[in-house]
Amino acid sequence: MNTRLFGEVVVTMLVILDPPGNVPIFLAVTRRLSHKERHRAAYLATATAFFVISIFALFGRTVLEYLKVSVPALQISGGLLLLLVALQLLYGQGSGEDGYVEATPEQRTSIAMVPLGTPLLAGPGTIVATIVFFSRAEGAAEWFTVVGGTALAMFVTLLALRFSGLLQKIVRPTGILLLARVAGMILAAVALQSMINGVLAVVDEARFG
Repeated sequence: MNTRLFGEVVVTMLVILDPPGNVPIFLAVTRRLSHKERHRAAYLATATAFFVISIFALFGRTVLEYLKVSVPALQISGGLLLLLVALQLLYGQGSGEDGYVEATPEQRTSIAMVPLGTPLLAGPGTIVATIVFFSRAEGAAEWFTVVGGTALAMFVTLLALRFSGLLQKIVRPTGILLLARVAGMILAAVALQSMINGVLAVVDEARFG
């Protein structure tokens, strides 16, 4: 195993995934779920993210080239999806006392996959990083090293989301509502930055060809 490559993958993925930073967002999005449903959402979100990342690792560059979709376009679209989630966290939707209606069983499953699994975890940053690492890997041994590093980073993320309930016990429901607003502002900033990076990349491509 290439230890240096493994460490580089783990550190890079953890920085992009940002497990501590995603805990408040995870709690805000799943705050209408029971403890059991939240735990299930954590598993489903990380599984979805790892599946999406794996697909892009294997076929991402080919798929993007076939569809004529650029990486900047991926950044802009991912940022737009995150912005919609951020606006929901900031202002709420529905008729509940805190602006949210009770989630249906289908919605409980869907929010774990979208937006938690993707684009929050498996977003443009992780997808691009994975494609780059796989393009650099030489031979099966280094491919498995990249997969192993990504899996470890996802496992750390899973632990952070799985035990996010400890934070909920500390801050209580009122604190979660406040976290939802703060997480909405942070997520909006992340979304806008993703779109700005995408637009700047498009401008650079147009300028320098």
